[in-house]
Amino acid sequence: MMTRAPESEPPDGGSPPPGVEEEVEGAWRRPRGVMRFVLPAIAIAWSLFQLAVAGFWTLDSLTVRAVHLAFALLLIFFSRPACRKPRLGIDALSTRDRVPLPDLLLGVLAAVLALYIIIDYEGITGRYGAPIGRDIVLGLGLLVLLFEACRRSLGPALTLISMLFCAYAFLGPHMPGVFAFRGVSLGRFVGQITMADQGIYGTPLYISARVVFLFVLFGALLERAGAGRFFTRLALSLLGGFRGGPAKAAVLSSGLTGMVSGSSIANIVTTGTFTIPLMKKVGYPPRKAAALEVAASTDGQLAPPIMGAAAFIIAEYVNVPYLAVVKAAAVPAFASYAALLYITHVEAAKLGLARIPRHALPRFSEVLLSGLHYLVPLFFLIYQLVIQRRTPEAAAFTACWVTAILMLVQHPVKALVRREGGLRAALDRGVRELFEGLSGGARNMISVALATAGAGVIVGVVSLGLGGLITEAIGALSMGNILLMLLITAGASLVIGMGLPTTATYITMATLTAPVIVSVGGAGGLVVPLMAAHLFVFYFGILADDTPPVGLAAYAAAAIARAPPIPTGIQGFLYDIRTAILPFMFIFNADLILDGVDSWPLGILIFGTACFANFAFVAATQGWFARRNRLYEVPLLLSVTLILFRPDLIARWLGIPHHERYWTAPIGLALFFGVYAWQRWWSR
Repeated sequence: MMTRAPESEPPDGGSPPPGVEEEVEGAWRRPRGVMRFVLPAIAIAWSLFQLAVAGFWTLDSLTVRAVHLAFALLLIFFSRPACRKPRLGIDALSTRDRVPLPDLLLGVLAAVLALYIIIDYEGITGRYGAPIGRDIVLGLGLLVLLFEACRRSLGPALTLISMLFCAYAFLGPHMPGVFAFRGVSLGRFVGQITMADQGIYGTPLYISARVVFLFVLFGALLERAGAGRFFTRLALSLLGGFRGGPAKAAVLSSGLTGMVSGSSIANIVTTGTFTIPLMKKVGYPPRKAAALEVAASTDGQLAPPIMGAAAFIIAEYVNVPYLAVVKAAAVPAFASYAALLYITHVEAAKLGLARIPRHALPRFSEVLLSGLHYLVPLFFLIYQLVIQRRTPEAAAFTACWVTAILMLVQHPVKALVRREGGLRAALDRGVRELFEGLSGGARNMISVALATAGAGVIVGVVSLGLGGLITEAIGALSMGNILLMLLITAGASLVIGMGLPTTATYITMATLTAPVIVSVGGAGGLVVPLMAAHLFVFYFGILADDTPPVGLAAYAAAAIARAPPIPTGIQGFLYDIRTAILPFMFIFNADLILDGVDSWPLGILIFGTACFANFAFVAATQGWFARRNRLYEVPLLLSVTLILFRPDLIARWLGIPHHERYWTAPIGLALFFGVYAWQRWWSR
């Protein structure tokens, strides 16, 4: 088995190997001629517009949403061909080296239709609820082009689901039994979906335009500045010397990168291009190396501050401050990461991997000092969010311009201090990287903007009167049983999320099921906080990223590892089982999302018990603790999981008062260490 250490400094993990982008994102155009400059110019203009609106340009909310959507539609038709391969003998459908005239016209038309709501704002406002023929024609045109844009960017799933909901709005009177719906008129449908702030231009698109763009742009700027490579080398210098060190470094670096990027796929093609080959080099099989990166990158969306862009939408839906979402997400997210670190140790023990000698790893002090400046924008972001309590929009705006300054000065400083190249070349490099970051941030936002607009169609249709019907139907399917309701919701989130980005999955399922979880739980005597219901949906939307057969994150990692994608997805999902139990636990034990918990000592205790509960669950499901598990040891480890995750339940069984429920934790910890000592004794 190969266990030798790397012989040189880690390579730059910035560019994915050939084929990864096509595998994950499809065939993006790289046109020649003047369009080669037009596309990045439009993307940069979009980024500058969003920065201006956040900083000094005062515009009404609807205008910002319309312009935001117009940029996304323009860019997707210009930069993404209709098909990956030629169809019907028409090369223009898949050409990548130019933008054909039909797509130029469609892009411009889609942008104009998106702006129609502000072009004729006074007229539309004056006839609200009674659209004229022109409104209906242009509204339907926008809807059709939005569906096509979503198909190009996100695949067919969101388009098909949205179209089904639209059809349901008209076919409801013909549906049987509990599914019957009185239906709507064409005028009311178009007015609600395309000419009001309850459909396409609803809350999801508002959050995308006002907040999410700035955080995604911040992540793109920081990554282009070199922070991704710094996080990877820092993690390797810290953890590379442990057993399975490269895998542990992959978890840490993917976590650090994912907290900023908010995208599992972007995380994989950034950090995975370095960590996956290194894991393979020290002895991890390709499938497991890819699966570990998938699990680490997917969980990056669970951790604040970005959380796959959904944190800000959750805050809006639940009507709480953004920091309340961060507080609720913290314990489950970091407990999940701690358990994933333990999984890397378990796999290394199974494979008998040796440690990498410390002399072959980068020195922590040198790596930290070389990239200390990358922490400055993060400091500004956290300081403004936590200490100054500024809005997420204001904090992200500050972090963006601090990062921009860093990008402009870092290379000239190196040129002056270290004599690395000429000053003019260093300045040119900084400017070029800044513009590339602005362009890259906008490109990363295309799918998010279109996902929120497309999901807004579903939200708009539901608000036409379907909400109560859906609640009744789901309640009937679950027969009033909260556990069955949760299983139905989890399964639906996984299935729908296979073809949708996390944000769209969350919006769709939160609209349909989050209120039902609360109501069904209340009917059964269980008080489910609304935050817990929304996080439950969000977690399973994230887990869909590595769920076979469509999990895009698994395809990305498999392409890098040269491993089969389906087995990679299955292995990644097996690793992510430890994340899948967390939502069920915090539905029944709201302590895990710190609901009503304001004491730091109690919060730390809850985090500690959650970690050990997850460790025990990992040991049970992965078949290894101090050694390979015997059959009778698995129930003992699962008992530890239950005791530490549900101290309220154990306390009730033992007759202990609820406020003293955590006195049951020593029972679980004693059993945990008892099983470990037993295995160690028998393995001597």
